[in-house]
Parts: sequence; C-alpha cells; structure tokens
Amino acid sequence: MTKTDRLESIGEQLWLAEGPIVDFYGFPYPTRMLVVRLPDGDLWVWSPIAPDEALKKEMDDPGRVAHLVSPNKLHHLFLGDWHKAWPEAKLWGPPSTIKKCPDLPFQPALAETPPPDWQGALEMFHMKGSPFFEELVFFHKASKTVIIGDLSENFSDSFLKAHWKGWKYRIGRHWGIVEGQGHAPLEVRLSWWRRKKAREKMRKLIAMKPEQVVMAHGVRVKEDGEAFLRKAFDWLV
Repeated sequence: MTKTDRLESIGEQLWLAEGPIVDFYGFPYPTRMLVVRLPDGDLWVWSPIAPDEALKKEMDDPGRVAHLVSPNKLHHLFLGDWHKAWPEAKLWGPPSTIKKCPDLPFQPALAETPPPDWQGALEMFHMKGSPFFEELVFFHKASKTVIIGDLSENFSDSFLKAHWKGWKYRIGRHWGIVEGQGHAPLEVRLSWWRRKKAREKMRKLIAMKPEQVVMAHGVRVKEDGEAFLRKAFDWLV
C-alpha cells in the first residue's frame, strides 16, 4: 500500500485516514481511522470513518478488509456501514461497545489478550477504572505506535478556536485536552476511581518506548511518544 488520496503512510505497515467532523453533544470532533496490514496481508481497521466510495476503492486495492475494531463505546458510528461493505470482516470491541450495538455480529468481547487472528502484530491494553468508560489501547509493534481513542485528546489551539467557540474553547483549555498536554476529558479522569491496574498497564506501555502516538482526536505525536505518554497520563501514572 502506498500513499493515496485518502490513506497516508505513517509507519511500517500503518496508514491513517482523516474523516469528517462529527457532532458530539454539541462539540465538533474530527474523526480519524488507522489501518494496519497484518503479516498475511489482511487489513485491520481501527475506528472506521465514514466510508465514501473513494475510500472504499482505496481499501479494496491493497488487501482484504478482515478486521473492524472499535476501541470504546463512542467509536461505533460507522461500523455498520463498513460491515455492510465488507460482510466477511470480523467485528471487534470491548464489552461496552458490544452492549451498545446489539444489532452487529461482534466476535467475543476483547479483554486482555489480542486474538490469534491479529497474528501478533499488536499489543492490547484493556484500560478500566471508571464505572462509565473503558477503552482498548493498542501498540503496533512494527511502527512502535500507540493507538488511543479518547483517553488522550490533543487538539490544536487553531482547531479549538475554529470549532469550539466561547465557553467551549475555555473548557477545552481548562481540561487540558490540547496539544502539549493531551489529557483525557476531565469527566473521565474524575470518574477513574480504580487506578491500580490501569496504572500498571500504562507503565508497561510506556516501557515499550513508543516512537509515535496517534489518538482519534487531535494532533498525532510523531516522535518521543514515551515522553508524551508520561505527560498525558500524569494523572494516572
């Protein structure tokens, strides 16, 4: 797979595609997906964006879309569209996503161990601690990339000024979900009452010395991912 109109190569066997801005309770959020090519050539698609016809054609060219992955219950909007386009692809997600989407034929809920289908290409960390929120964080070994859904939001100031007006802009700055801080939203941090196991997992992830960090919302970190994680998760580790 090479760089095309929509898919950007950002590491060994790893591509990114930006999607449209969606509304989340009145707050504009950009969308983003990642594609990993597994050792056998199959494609693993994380947090799929809206699949227009141009993107569908690009995805059909390099390999077989085999796995569609939701990292948390907030990243499910386009799973049905993708499964309709690629009905043989397996759907994966944590328990909360599966509960929220009973009409989709998910595989057994992901927990602590990646399924053999992923051929050892990814490490997985089931981050739990809040009664309201859980997330699967991934580490792509070949590119040394950490993949995060909503546990780190890293909006640029220019994005917030353009899309989060007035009090919304001030909230974004106050919560620290901005470039250079990369925190989780305040309500997630405040509700993360059980921290011991999540702390251990994050320390293990940091010890893997990731080079880049890609989150669903905000400016991706292209180098020194280890330092970024230490700062973004200082509330946890």
